[in-house]
Amino acid sequence: MHPLLHGKRLIAFDLDGTLIDSVPDLTVAVAHALADQRLTMPTADKVRDWVGNGAAVLVERALTWALGTPPDATLFDRAYAGFLHHYAEAPNQLTVLYPGAEQALTTLREAGYILVLITNKPERFIAPILDHFNLNACFALCLGGDSLAEKKPSPLPLLYAAKAYGVAPTECLMVGDSRHDIAAGKAAGFTTLALPYGYNHGEPISHSGPDAVLTSLAELIA
Repeated sequence: MHPLLHGKRLIAFDLDGTLIDSVPDLTVAVAHALADQRLTMPTADKVRDWVGNGAAVLVERALTWALGTPPDATLFDRAYAGFLHHYAEAPNQLTVLYPGAEQALTTLREAGYILVLITNKPERFIAPILDHFNLNACFALCLGGDSLAEKKPSPLPLLYAAKAYGVAPTECLMVGDSRHDIAAGKAAGFTTLALPYGYNHGEPISHSGPDAVLTSLAELIA
């Protein structure tokens, strides 16, 4: 096991950009939602830079890009409802696990670590995705961006998970790919581990000052 795991009991994982590459399916859903409103459809590269703050912000960023100005409430509501509908129809068609993710989760769970999933994705999409990849059994707790009153970069979901299992923050590790994951982990008092291959608005994740950066989750169990 990686030295960063020494003294840890609970490991919190982000989902999009950390365990799965979901941008292809998110792009399809965003494109359909904008096309429904007769707006220009974005590329996957655009969507990749918009992911990280939850579905509502993703749609708002897409609309602002297509319009050249922030959308009004009526248009946003229509597009957001469209996005949720289209994404629910096919959340796993093009999404893939990152190399090393499944092995890392399985090995860590078997080693006795408490694994929790903390994502800004709406909670309704978590179970279908985990079921698709046969990963549901890996996690003791799953929290979406709408599960609690606040989402990352707030430390609330992380502190909620630690308290739920009676684990001190100093015994917890936050694993993610974006500055929001690192900021939430630091604010919660967790050790932070970053992965450089995900979605971080075009910025190197090292700029967020994580405790460590690994190229693959496989390194966590090496």
